[in-house]
Amino acid sequence: MKSIVVTERGKFNVMELPKPVPGVGEVLVKIKYAALCYRDLLQLRGYYPRMKYPVVLGHEAVGIVEESNDARFKPGDRVVPILHSVDGACDMCLRGEEAYCRSRLSFGEEIDGFFTEYARVTGNSLVKVPDWVSDELAVLTPCVLAMIHKGLRRIELSIGETVLVTGAGGGVGVHAIQLAKAMGARVIAVTSHEEKAEVLGRFADSVIVGSRFSEEVKRSISDGVDVVIETVGTPTIGESLRSLRIGGRMLLVGNVNPDESYQLRLGYVILKDITIVSNIAANRSDVVSVFNMARLSRLEPIVAAKYPLQDFGRALNTLQSGSRIGKILLAP
Repeated sequence: MKSIVVTERGKFNVMELPKPVPGVGEVLVKIKYAALCYRDLLQLRGYYPRMKYPVVLGHEAVGIVEESNDARFKPGDRVVPILHSVDGACDMCLRGEEAYCRSRLSFGEEIDGFFTEYARVTGNSLVKVPDWVSDELAVLTPCVLAMIHKGLRRIELSIGETVLVTGAGGGVGVHAIQLAKAMGARVIAVTSHEEKAEVLGRFADSVIVGSRFSEEVKRSISDGVDVVIETVGTPTIGESLRSLRIGGRMLLVGNVNPDESYQLRLGYVILKDITIVSNIAANRSDVVSVFNMARLSRLEPIVAAKYPLQDFGRALNTLQSGSRIGKILLAP
């Protein structure tokens, strides 16, 4: 089977690998789509110290069960994996917090991921996809929509609050806008690309173009926004903090540049009574919640491009260009 294998730091090959055989409690999934994430690029650059070589890259996928050694799944089921292989038995898993499983292993990092034709996955790490959810929406749900859902739960987003989303034209940002809207918020999208504003205007209540956005926020909302979903990091976090009202909350997500640091003025954060919450990954319940929301609210998957596995290099170049709106998919 064709697979994208990272052989060492910064190097990958399109290789033919044997089809995996599922063990006890495992499921063999035929991959329909896998999604490219900025994390994949950071892994290739060597920023993840637990990276095992060689390893099949990729942590976002949707597929069809071909073989199952888990009674919860049968051949023909459409499924998505969460971002980690989890044991389902530790205290965190039993509490429904699989993202913090004590023995979790990251797909595409510590164990083989999903840039391949077939993948072997533990049943504890899978969620069934309902009929009303498309493949394109399903593939980006665990790492994007469900991850944002978990973060917004943690900061207790309320109906009617105003949310600002930075990096709104990216694969995380454009879907974060839609999820916040579906959860009852008013959303302001921020992008540095003028050409993305029209598309973002389909989803956000308003769009700001440019890197100095806090003044424009304050002109429209005198005391600032309730919540910022910060997907960019160092380049925008200062403006994001200035855009928050007193008592506002910041949800810090995304694969920000690990080489960059930000000098946070603690007194400013304290005096404004700001809450900063970082979030990574999602629980199975968050994936299910987003699927249920998709039945009631229109969540549109924004796909920038689709590539076959053998064109992974081109897909990677598209990811790095920054010109895209939405996610990049790979079709084995």
